[in-house]
Amino acid sequence: MSAEEPEPLFPQLRAAAAEVARRARHVRIESEALEELAGLLARERPAQSSLDPAQRSLGGEANTVAFVLTLNAINFGSGWFPLLAKRDGLSGYLTIAGALRERFEREGAWSAAELQRLRPQDTARLFGQTLAPPVSELMELFARALAELGRFLARDHGGRFAGPIEEARGSAQRLVRILARMPLYQDVGRYEGFEVPFYKRAQITCSDLAEALRGRGLGRFADIDELTLFADNLVPHVLRSFGVLLYSPDLSKRIEAEELIPSGSEEEIEIRAVALHAVERLSGSCARRGWKAPPRRLDHLLWSRGQSPLVKARPRHRTRCPYY
Repeated sequence: MSAEEPEPLFPQLRAAAAEVARRARHVRIESEALEELAGLLARERPAQSSLDPAQRSLGGEANTVAFVLTLNAINFGSGWFPLLAKRDGLSGYLTIAGALRERFEREGAWSAAELQRLRPQDTARLFGQTLAPPVSELMELFARALAELGRFLARDHGGRFAGPIEEARGSAQRLVRILARMPLYQDVGRYEGFEVPFYKRAQITCSDLAEALRGRGLGRFADIDELTLFADNLVPHVLRSFGVLLYSPDLSKRIEAEELIPSGSEEEIEIRAVALHAVERLSGSCARRGWKAPPRRLDHLLWSRGQSPLVKARPRHRTRCPYY
């Protein structure tokens, strides 16, 4: 390994998640249910859903890249989503993503300078929200995240959205590290004295670019299938609905009561890390059944299943943070 190339990142994510899974007290994997789910998926071999606006082209490479980077700068808020004013039949994420895509279709991308000037009242207006607490907290974070993106682009890439992707030179690992220069992308927890990196939004940016650009041009990453699960609160919930993840009675009770689970808490890190490790195992089990399904593909499939009313009817864990 050259002095210029740091230690491989994705193995670090997998190793940390596996260690959390080994030590976890609040969340565990039910192996029999995992194998049953792998068998179901390998038999069905479901096609990838086109539900996510981030995975569709938007009038050429430049606009698509700008949209994907801008959307993923604010691809969080699940802890506030129950209180969000949503579009009919849409989730919190799809409400935000849909409004942003429509803005891009009408007016194109903001410049780096314009991003830096956005304020909470601008994000509230765009997404059809009020500035009443606690939703105002999310609108403030959205404005901060977009301003942060504008500063990052202006400082490091001459204001160009393509800049960070060009710097990554076809490596998802490098792009994740480049995006993590922004403070709100530094999605790393701490558990029993060691770091547990997730980088959910940075990783999903790579995947969305690959999908929206069909793996060509700025959407081509040689290591795209090395991405892990994009650990949030929905995919763990879907895994729980299949019986793959089992929560302790106390954690289950708190989630069912819709109590917020603090960001960085032992329970919250276990939910995300054990889900990540479960999807690694699920991917391996699908491969042994003759169906290659890397973790990022399984993430998309499980996330899509999480849109069903039956899955949504049961409370999932809610955490207010800028990571998911």
